[in-house]
Amino acid sequence: MAGRTRQEDRECPLSTTIEHVGEWWTLLLLHDAFDGYTRFDEFQRNLGISSSMLTSRLRTLVADGLLERRPYQSNPIRHEYVLTDLGRSLRPVIVTLAAWGNARLAPEQRSMILVDSATGEEVEPVVVDARTGRRLDDSTAFPFTAGPAAGELMRARYTDQGAARRSRG
Repeated sequence: MAGRTRQEDRECPLSTTIEHVGEWWTLLLLHDAFDGYTRFDEFQRNLGISSSMLTSRLRTLVADGLLERRPYQSNPIRHEYVLTDLGRSLRPVIVTLAAWGNARLAPEQRSMILVDSATGEEVEPVVVDARTGRRLDDSTAFPFTAGPAAGELMRARYTDQGAARRSRG
């Protein structure tokens, strides 16, 4: 994905995150890992992914620190792939993407829903500010702006002129 990255994107947290998890199989592998899959054959059987693609994706997820490769059998040696703390921190992203997809469907059309394990009731995930509890889906109330480490291009994106472009639409 490096070929798609513009200079200003190199410091953008969205762009750098997409470099790690923006590939189709990566998100599906992470989803399976959240559902408890850990072994190569489980991932392959569930996703119908080729061995070479699965090997490549798992290698990348391990290199990026999202999964840890651990031996579970010694003769012959076999490995499982377990979520790291960094990998587990992506669960809200996966949950939010699934909820966004479900929001466009009638309840009877949803093939997977998120439920409260204590009640069995379907829940509606939303992204909120941890301090205030306010929903963050209003880009007018919660706009992005250049952060303290922003370079020249990122700062230019969020100047008054950049804000005017965004408000036009």
